[in-house]
Amino acid sequence: MKYKLNHPLIKHATCKPDGKPLNLSDGGGLYLHIKKHSKSWRYNYRYQGKQKTLTIGQYPNIGLSDARELHDEARQKLTRGVDPSAHKKDLKHTRQGLVSGSFEAVAREWHTRQKPSWSTSHTVRVLSYLERDVFPWIGAEPIGDIKRRDVIKIMMRVEDRGAGDAARRVRGFISQVYGYAITMEITENNPAATIDNSTILQPRIKKHFATMKDPAMIGRLLNDIDYYQGSFYVKSALKISPLVMLRPGEIRAAEWSEIDLEKATWTIPIARMKAPVHIKRANQSNHIVPLSRQAIEILKDLYPVSGRFKYVFPNHRGASAPMSDNGVRAALRTMGYSNQEITPHGFRGMASSLLNEMGFNPDAIERQLAHQDKDRIRAAYNRADYLTERRDMLQVWANKLDEFKAAAQQRA
Repeated sequence: MKYKLNHPLIKHATCKPDGKPLNLSDGGGLYLHIKKHSKSWRYNYRYQGKQKTLTIGQYPNIGLSDARELHDEARQKLTRGVDPSAHKKDLKHTRQGLVSGSFEAVAREWHTRQKPSWSTSHTVRVLSYLERDVFPWIGAEPIGDIKRRDVIKIMMRVEDRGAGDAARRVRGFISQVYGYAITMEITENNPAATIDNSTILQPRIKKHFATMKDPAMIGRLLNDIDYYQGSFYVKSALKISPLVMLRPGEIRAAEWSEIDLEKATWTIPIARMKAPVHIKRANQSNHIVPLSRQAIEILKDLYPVSGRFKYVFPNHRGASAPMSDNGVRAALRTMGYSNQEITPHGFRGMASSLLNEMGFNPDAIERQLAHQDKDRIRAAYNRADYLTERRDMLQVWANKLDEFKAAAQQRA
């Protein structure tokens, strides 16, 4: 972005001759608002279709370079779906409660600071766990007074309602709050850090997402998707889900800027993928998805409808947001498929299982799934891209799905 302002211009600028405020634009919505006795940095932007203004701070307390840096941070929040003004208010509100040093005050500040780097669903989920399972028991306690036994009681209480996985998550969130508090020198100890989950909680039983492996059932599902009578966006997301082996959230939040119809590629920045927060923040890698002929046809049908918007699958309530995370799941239920038969995430397992049976390179399959093995032999984001091999593999897979669908039509 080309900037417009410089230090001499800012220093000597005054309001209009009639005393009315003057705005000096620096580009990208950032400007210096000049009144008779003050100058302040402001940022005009649109959020969910509404025009809004963020007051960044007073000049000269905040100089030109600092203003540009803060402006850039605000723009990055917008790209992640966070309203910069609301985030600033939330942070101010939580800091006002921090003087008490209570666990809840510190936890809410930690949550406010972290949520720009989180997805909306994760942000809501974390706060929901804290408000339901943690704050009622230790929220009002000084954060330095909470003991290991207090955290253990919370974990056991959560498990008693049949939510062992939730108990593990709650303990993890509490530990992260303490990590933040130690960094900010609010307290010195983390009572959750040394708790052994396996000692406190029942053994974990790993559950897999429901999927389909029978070609006859897959063919029937694909035909049912073709005849789905709901939203065109949801139907399109359903149709492309079996073809790309992506996670549901990666599909529903797809942006047209990521799609290259001519090269038949979908390039997803790692900030939108499943990865550790520090890697997402760096955002220095991409996951390249080669698109089959069938996937390209779906996207070409979509482009005249949603191509003028940011998102490939916009929300029916407003195109400034992506499709709801429950859209595809609800459509599957509407078509009569239970959660035990197929889930949106199950399309990945469907492709992975059958492609392995078909003899394709397991490394190429894992790369397409953007998985990372525990032994780190196969990394989700590395230079061994297998792109040509994956392109051939996904085209064969798309053709195989067409065969399943055609066979199901013949049986009907």
